Amino acid sequence: MRIGIGYDVHKLVENRRLILGGIEIDYHLGLLGHSDADVCIHAIMDAILGALALGDIGKLFPDNDMKYKDIDSKVLLKKVHNIMIEKGYKIGNIDTVITAQEPKLAPYIDNMRKTISEILNTEITNISIKATTTEKLGFEGRGEGISTYALVLLDKIVD
Repeated sequence: MRIGIGYDVHKLVENRRLILGGIEIDYHLGLLGHSDADVCIHAIMDAILGALALGDIGKLFPDNDMKYKDIDSKVLLKKVHNIMIEKGYKIGNIDTVITAQEPKLAPYIDNMRKTISEILNTEITNISIKATTTEKLGFEGRGEGISTYALVLLDKIVD
């Protein structure tokens, strides 16, 4: 088995959709980024790539490459999944923490888990997504951005 950790953060801005865990969240601000800026999926991809010792998503999907401009992060996650399978691994489990003062994410978490489990071809019980606030401390607490940590356990595929 292999373990990886991932982290991502993006700034909240006007005139952008808020995408987290592959789904759209009803909120008046969205995350700024080259792609759709889905910090949850980005952290998961970094954790998978880290477990495989393949660098990070910036190396694989550079933000100066226009083919990734505004790309759906679910498409990128599928590419990372394919790399993981080619290397002979499958998801053991994923644990994520999304940090945002607002919006409240509890109503969306089950759909995020379902979306990610389908892309990664794993049981929904292997995907944990939690949301927390910082009690109004730091950039998340001031509503300036959203961050996510992800921890991934990969299991070797046995033929």
